[in-house]
Amino acid sequence: AGLNGYAKSVARPLAKPPVRKLAKDLGVDLAAVTPTGPDGVVTREDVHAAAAGTEPAPGPRAGATPEAGAAQPAPQPSGDRETRVPIKGVRKATAQAMVSSAFTAPHVTEFVTVDVTRTMKLVQDLKQDPEMAGLRVNPLLLVAKALLVAIRRNPQVNAAWDEAAQEIVHKSYVNLGIAAATPRGLVVPNIKDAHAKTLPELARSLGELVSTAREGKTPPAAMQGGTVTITNVGVFGVDTGTPILNPGESAILAFGAVKLQPWVHKGKVKPRQVTTLALSFDHRLVDGELGSKVLADVAAVLEQPKRLITWA
Repeated sequence: AGLNGYAKSVARPLAKPPVRKLAKDLGVDLAAVTPTGPDGVVTREDVHAAAAGTEPAPGPRAGATPEAGAAQPAPQPSGDRETRVPIKGVRKATAQAMVSSAFTAPHVTEFVTVDVTRTMKLVQDLKQDPEMAGLRVNPLLLVAKALLVAIRRNPQVNAAWDEAAQEIVHKSYVNLGIAAATPRGLVVPNIKDAHAKTLPELARSLGELVSTAREGKTPPAAMQGGTVTITNVGVFGVDTGTPILNPGESAILAFGAVKLQPWVHKGKVKPRQVTTLALSFDHRLVDGELGSKVLADVAAVLEQPKRLITWA
């Protein structure tokens, strides 16, 4: 009986209920986590380190409470000129998914540069709107809404390739993925049924998604079932890119930095706020005509945001 009791104590790692819940939400097996708390207790920092694919520093860490979004533990040096970091957790899963996507779906990327001065003005107006009080209002919100309008006008783009059944699956719903950089690496949670949300509802969902991702608390269910994705590379000051499809999805839109540039407006060169959009799509599902129409519609809405009303 004594041996059985000892075996049970070893099999069940020591951790407080909130830490167990955190591990469950992040998909981390507590039995595989190296504890650093007093008396072998697994801490929140240990769970975050395991999810990030790094090993926590040994030794007791009584009272340690990492801040949300805290930096990952420092990797161990290997010699004087190199540092090696084990490929684990989210980083490993992301790498496998991206390689699978790149070599499974034939990617095509198209680009368009667009004057978004009116959209940027609308963002400022919406921030003062009582209906949007307390909500996250930014250009990404209107880019998301523009993409949803474009999908409604071109529903064939919202599809998936089922290799096993040899079928194309057209979807009447949009689970909109938002690529987010977190302390654990890149995650792509999605807003379920984004197509059915009003602008305030979309803003609330987008704000909650981003905040949860930055805190490292995105549950696995939130990253499943996406149909199309937006990646906001503009927050890093990048003009555009050639984004890789999230596995199982048909398209991904990259939103570049908005910059003041000389632009021909009403026959005169004026300073205007301009950005570049890039749409990558699976050419098995989406031909050049359809992909071009979707990208052109997104650009048209951002150039003339009143189309959010006339086209919706």
